[in-house]
Amino acid sequence: MPIYEPGLGELVASNVAAGRLSFETELEQIVSTAEVIFIAVGTPSRRGDGHADLSYVYDVAREIAGSLRGFTVVVTKSTVPVGTGDEVARIIAMASPLADVAVASNPEFLREGAAIDDFKRPDRIVVGVEDDRAREVMTEVYRPLYLNQAPMLFTTRRTAELTKYAANAFLALKITFINEMADLCEVAGADVQAVARGMGLDNRIGGKFLHAGPGYGGSCFPKDTLALVKTGQDFDRPMRLVETTVAINDQRKRAMARKVIAACGGEVRGKTIGILGLTFKPNTDDMREAPALDIIRGLQDRGAKISAFDPQGMKAAAGMVSDVQFGSSAYDVAVGADALVLVTEWNEFRSLDLDRLKNEMRVPVLVDLRNVYEPHEVASRGFSYFSIGRSSETEAARTAAAEE
Repeated sequence: MPIYEPGLGELVASNVAAGRLSFETELEQIVSTAEVIFIAVGTPSRRGDGHADLSYVYDVAREIAGSLRGFTVVVTKSTVPVGTGDEVARIIAMASPLADVAVASNPEFLREGAAIDDFKRPDRIVVGVEDDRAREVMTEVYRPLYLNQAPMLFTTRRTAELTKYAANAFLALKITFINEMADLCEVAGADVQAVARGMGLDNRIGGKFLHAGPGYGGSCFPKDTLALVKTGQDFDRPMRLVETTVAINDQRKRAMARKVIAACGGEVRGKTIGILGLTFKPNTDDMREAPALDIIRGLQDRGAKISAFDPQGMKAAAGMVSDVQFGSSAYDVAVGADALVLVTEWNEFRSLDLDRLKNEMRVPVLVDLRNVYEPHEVASRGFSYFSIGRSSETEAARTAAAEE
């Protein structure tokens, strides 16, 4: 597989072997026999203005138009701004006026690292249609999931398109909110993890996406929040909360480098900083908009030497950063390091041998940007420990309480 997603390689191989899945390079052959066609190409942020780049979506629409035979449902699975389905329908009608086509919107809500399970057991399936025949076809497509009682929400096409952006923007807002609360907790003597738990136990809020950290990244939240901001501007309905969310998140990723520098006594020139975790989240090799990139660049700008390890992301990272030495393990990165920075909470970083790490390091400083460890646990091993949203006074109190 060209990407890392847990279980995907095995799933593809087994279905190819069983004859349920095949791959073709001739577009006409598969389009002419298809009842449903999913457009699932990328919609990255357009350089210069931040709008979603829809050129790939529209190119596909033009390419398939001439090969359509019989009634066909063309589904935009890609994340697209409101009104894109209208343009896809127009493009197909212009290129092939006699084609019997219904265009639908079926946004995906899969989490990287858990995509297979999310597909089989979705929270909801959103389908935007303007044609009763398309609704019947899409109902049949997802019929196998009925056993799991997956709720299907049928809406208009434009509503489905906006639902995807609204969902991602709201989750990004939750992350940004708890990150701002973390900053307040650090100076006010509070513990952001306890604050988040107190909030999350309220069923109206929920505990998901209330984990303070270095900011969100990945292939969805950064581009989708920016695209929603641009959509609001296009319709003269500014999305002020989303605009602020985007700005705060960009600032936060850069601020994490300053946090590491402060943990190192205010100076990192000539020092070796070890980075544990490069991908924007665990269980993926996706480096797009990963906070680690901003952290590394910020530290390098101040003269630091960088070594890094990630279980899956180093190949992609090598093409995105320069002058970084990649290690074979967390312990390899720790050798001679003046500080270690835990950026991505891979499982193998959750139970590190702290004594071994300390023996490998030149200076035992651990900056935990995911709050994986308890302060007293790390401090008791002789580390200077820095985390997110837990003030030094709070961490000292927790350490004292643990020792008692």
